[in-house]
Amino acid sequence: MPADPEEGEPELSVPVGMFEDIEDLKAQFHQLTALVETLTEGGAEETASAEAGGSAADADADDQVEEEEAQYPPFILLLDSPQYDDELRALIEWVEGVLVPGYLAEPSADARWCHLWFEHTVAVARLHAAWLAWQELTDPASCGYTGPSTWHRDHLDPALRELRGAAGPFAGCVKGEHRIEHRLPSLVPSAWTHAGA
Repeated sequence: MPADPEEGEPELSVPVGMFEDIEDLKAQFHQLTALVETLTEGGAEETASAEAGGSAADADADDQVEEEEAQYPPFILLLDSPQYDDELRALIEWVEGVLVPGYLAEPSADARWCHLWFEHTVAVARLHAAWLAWQELTDPASCGYTGPSTWHRDHLDPALRELRGAAGPFAGCVKGEHRIEHRLPSLVPSAWTHAGA
């Protein structure tokens, strides 16, 4: 039987199980605090202890992080074979199927283009970045109806200026012995035929 409250003390009615709930909340708070410290400081030891004492909430958070990582492909220059090769094939398909016929006029001294663009690392990097942005910004569910405009302004136009400019990666493709035969975009040979060569 609980002790009678002393004179002057308020009588508190505490529901059964409330102390257990408070202890559970404290434990969850400490786990989340440890996780935040681990993420901000990058301590491997704290990660191991947080994982060892992890809860279902930690597992759900890990699953969510894995799903997010799976949703967004990594930047192409960070990949190794065979992932790099697979991503490059998909990029080539997009460049030759969408970008070349839709956006590239006949190459000139002011607007260079190399039909072997995939052999230029800088071109691969810039075009891959533009392609990743295109995938996101042409989906009305994720960006609304202004996404394509944003993609043109913030991604495509700057990428093409850098690639096709006089100091861009294709500069050597129109000068002296480094000259590569340029063709109209509709006549650009398929990169698939050059991949095995």
